[in-house]
Amino acid sequence: MSRVHNTAMATTDEGSRPGPQGPGAAFLLAQLGAHATGLFARRVAALDLTPPQAGLLRLLAVSPGRSQRELADDLGMPPSRFVPFADELEERGLIERRRNPTDRRLYALHLTGRGTELLAELRTASAAHEQQLVQGLAADEHRQLTALLNRIAEQQGLTPGVHPGYRSLPSGKAKKPHA
Repeated sequence: MSRVHNTAMATTDEGSRPGPQGPGAAFLLAQLGAHATGLFARRVAALDLTPPQAGLLRLLAVSPGRSQRELADDLGMPPSRFVPFADELEERGLIERRRNPTDRRLYALHLTGRGTELLAELRTASAAHEQQLVQGLAADEHRQLTALLNRIAEQQGLTPGVHPGYRSLPSGKAKKPHA
């Protein structure tokens, strides 16, 4: 008795939808997301940053002077994790805490001159990262993909520009040595 393989009902990989067309969009997004995350981590490691540190520098560039509490909330981090996370960047001279002029109990975070310089290098690295990932697409395809992904992210209730990985950052100092 021969066995007939029904490709229309076969599952190609964990998380993919059945069918001969291969993995579904959710699986491909996860696969590409993990790949992109690893590439970006290696790229920013050359700047002596982790991806979460890079994200905080970008956030401070667009919204300087916010309190630690506001930033922790935006990033989805408990304040107990945010404080040591910010401490490390302050110790490196990349950010500074200043008393909030309207509420002296709070500290407002700002990029330092050194942080601003590093952010310029980070923007160059980020642009190279983007180009590397979409090099197989035409410019109009890249714009279309970005628009579609933004729609999905919005529909899923994701905070624009904030990576969900902040929620899982360990408390305490990072284990990464600094130059």
